[in-house]
Amino acid sequence: MAENPQPARYRPRTDILDLGDAFYDAVPAAKFPRHVLRFRNDRAAAEIGIVPTTAPTAIERTPAQAGVQSSTEPPVAPDALNPRQRGDTLALSYTQWIDHFGRFTPLPGSLPEPLALRYHGHQFQSYNPDIGDGRGFLYAQTTDHRDRLLDLGTKGSGQTPYSRFGDGRLTLKGGVREVLATEMLEALNVPTSRSFSLIETGEALTRGDEPSPTRSAVLVRLNHSHVRIGTFQRLAYERDAESIHRLVDYVLTRLYHRTPGSEPAIQLFDEAVGRIATLAARFMAAGFVHGVLNTDNINLTGESFDYGPWRFAPTWDAGFTAAYFDHHGLYAYGRQPDAMHWNAMQLAVALRTVVDAPQLIAILETYPERYARAAAEAVLWRLGVTPRGDAEDRALADAVTRALAQSQMPLDSFYHQAFGSWLPEGEQWSAFEEVRARLSDYRPRTGRTHGYWSDPAPCSMVIDEVEAIWARIADADDWSLFDAKVADIRRMAKALT
Repeated sequence: MAENPQPARYRPRTDILDLGDAFYDAVPAAKFPRHVLRFRNDRAAAEIGIVPTTAPTAIERTPAQAGVQSSTEPPVAPDALNPRQRGDTLALSYTQWIDHFGRFTPLPGSLPEPLALRYHGHQFQSYNPDIGDGRGFLYAQTTDHRDRLLDLGTKGSGQTPYSRFGDGRLTLKGGVREVLATEMLEALNVPTSRSFSLIETGEALTRGDEPSPTRSAVLVRLNHSHVRIGTFQRLAYERDAESIHRLVDYVLTRLYHRTPGSEPAIQLFDEAVGRIATLAARFMAAGFVHGVLNTDNINLTGESFDYGPWRFAPTWDAGFTAAYFDHHGLYAYGRQPDAMHWNAMQLAVALRTVVDAPQLIAILETYPERYARAAAEAVLWRLGVTPRGDAEDRALADAVTRALAQSQMPLDSFYHQAFGSWLPEGEQWSAFEEVRARLSDYRPRTGRTHGYWSDPAPCSMVIDEVEAIWARIADADDWSLFDAKVADIRRMAKALT
């Protein structure tokens, strides 16, 4: 694992309460029969001033501890649950970690109770006003080492007013997949939520898309924001201009750190379009297919989050689709930039409630240019080279895309071998002659001195490996492949930076 950074100060926040209760519903957390810590992100915890005082030990991962048959846990002494300030940080024992991120006892100074957020959204481009946080809630807010407001949100924490017919739960496999997705995307320079904690909860769940009964879990994710395009859509649907103005101010001041000008909604939209275009570009450079790019899954800070049927494309295949239910390939790999453009348009439609359409349209029309610029930056980052200029960088990125599509070389293999402005010789590289010629003018961003670059194969995350990791957990409660994969990803991340 990578070394943990020096812990930041613990600075809890409650900013979401300033929006008022029209934006959320207070909800109770589910009561689970078991709590077994499966993943804890000590790096992310340090960045918000939380310091675990005990490391996970081998005994916490034995079948006896993980057994889902038991419906009770030994009682915990009340004083064992009182977190203690250690200097400017919040020190949590193993038991206290479980209490806060498995039972959702409020964090000191943050939200007094969980909040299920209200929103609407286009789901596969069909508008749905009957959604909201259905199996998660906003648990706490805090400040990180970069002075950003951050949300601690959940997945699988129980039913809410928006659960409809769902049980409000998360499968352990779904939690494992989300940890793997977020670790890999963070390493590949994609703006993403971060998996903060994964706790197995001891219930047997029935699901139609995996063998049942299956094990349950609750996930806590760390996000810059859970304000979605769908949050604005709900307010526009209800013609609530006053709340839109309030939300615009919240996003500008608390999330973007901008001083509102004469046209705050235009300021917000301009910033949001740039962030959405950047996210789409980095998806493509990473070879990542989110699978469900609905407007309720696109937030205003431009971070990817809420991972379901995601996959990484093995090769540059525009039609590669992640979700088995995406029958028409709406969110296929090659259609993601257009899908994100369409989503940005839905934000513009919502903001028409408070601002004239022509100004929004003018900004929306900048999306293709912003995407092209961000796509070149993303490809050059993966190549490990220093940009030379907009035109040259775009030409190189376009050449890479053409060569990858023509050759069908595995994406990760290409970037592993080409990193640092170097391409091997050989017939299999014949499609990359233009790339080779253009790369010769570029300087490496960093050298290939890290041991990772001597590995015979890159660190990848194709679906077969994900399934193998889960099979070992499901069959033998063996987490060694999972732990090793997280360590490998973080090792790759150090090599890339």
